[in-house]
Amino acid sequence: MTRNTDCSCESFALPIASVNASPPLLKSASAKTAPPKKRRISRGWWLKQLHTWHWISAALSLAGMLMFALTGVTLNHAGIIPAHPSVIQKAGTLPPSLLRLLANKPADSAPVPGAVAESVAAQTGLDPSGRAGEWSDDEVYVAMPRPGGDAWVSINRRTGAIASEVTRQGVISLFNDLHKGRNTGLGWRLFIDAFAAAAIIFTGSGLLLLQFHAKHRKKTWPLVGLGVAVPLIVAIIFIH
Repeated sequence: MTRNTDCSCESFALPIASVNASPPLLKSASAKTAPPKKRRISRGWWLKQLHTWHWISAALSLAGMLMFALTGVTLNHAGIIPAHPSVIQKAGTLPPSLLRLLANKPADSAPVPGAVAESVAAQTGLDPSGRAGEWSDDEVYVAMPRPGGDAWVSINRRTGAIASEVTRQGVISLFNDLHKGRNTGLGWRLFIDAFAAAAIIFTGSGLLLLQFHAKHRKKTWPLVGLGVAVPLIVAIIFIH
């Protein structure tokens, strides 16, 4: 009897083990067929991105923002800031071989010929090439305005006499004209556009950061509202 019982126990051992091994197989099969969960962008991710854009735009616009802020003050008080202009005059004579190039009067605002412009630049340090000229019966006049000053060249079409003048109004006048983009050329205008874009990113990311932190800083929106209201009130009351 004892031997028969031992055999019957051994015969049931294999089926029991196989039943116990089946659940992991079913579990792994169901895990493969489950749809992937969508990844949500967390608040920390947005904060990290905003901080990155904020400090990068601040670094790029720092020098320009400081310059435009300071020149805003100097422009606002331009009447009380003394100017000490300096004037430099030079003279020369156009060679007879080049004077013949000015004999025929072209259409108004036409530039002087290239060879004439080279001779004028060599004698006066001012290059009128490519600039509009004002042609009269006696002379051709080329204006060359610049930030913080002025310059011009005049060539007598009969005698070939060259006269030039450069006026500099000083460093403050130079930066004031840079602030306004006056007579600065394409390169500086592109810089102003790039600086404006960096400043917009700086202020926009700062505003979004204020929104993220406003819950723990109760004075955030009152201060933002004050910053908007003050210039509006001043403009309505004092600008006529």
